[in-house]
Amino acid sequence: MPSKTLDLSSDLVVNAARLMRLVRRALDLPASVRVLTILDAIGPLGITDLARADGCSQPTMSAQIAQLVETGLVSKEPNPADARASLVTLTDAGRADLAEVRERISHLIAERLESCNRTEADLEAAVAVLRDLVEGDSSTF
Repeated sequence: MPSKTLDLSSDLVVNAARLMRLVRRALDLPASVRVLTILDAIGPLGITDLARADGCSQPTMSAQIAQLVETGLVSKEPNPADARASLVTLTDAGRADLAEVRERISHLIAERLESCNRTEADLEAAVAVLRDLVEGDSSTF
């Protein structure tokens, strides 16, 4: 593989991570947004699977879910396939909250693109590259 491709690939990963940190800081997003995003992408999941998808411990995820249940953003119901476990589901309020967060992110990114004099074509190319890289990877949210 050409050295330039390897360098650009590394730059893409570094800058994608920096962009996500910038968005989280600028919008003061809570960690729970990741959980809502996972549930939106995959659907109802058990605590263990949610913890695995988020890369955290099961006790950490249990605490996050308890808080999200309390705020009404998710519901926790018995798992019909396993009576010992439960399924966490995104509620309508959770979907609305996530939609509002995504709208805030969209506005932030659009403003930054405008200030950098980037075009819609530039954005379309960036989105296409990122989509191709994550397509079919269910662990990416």
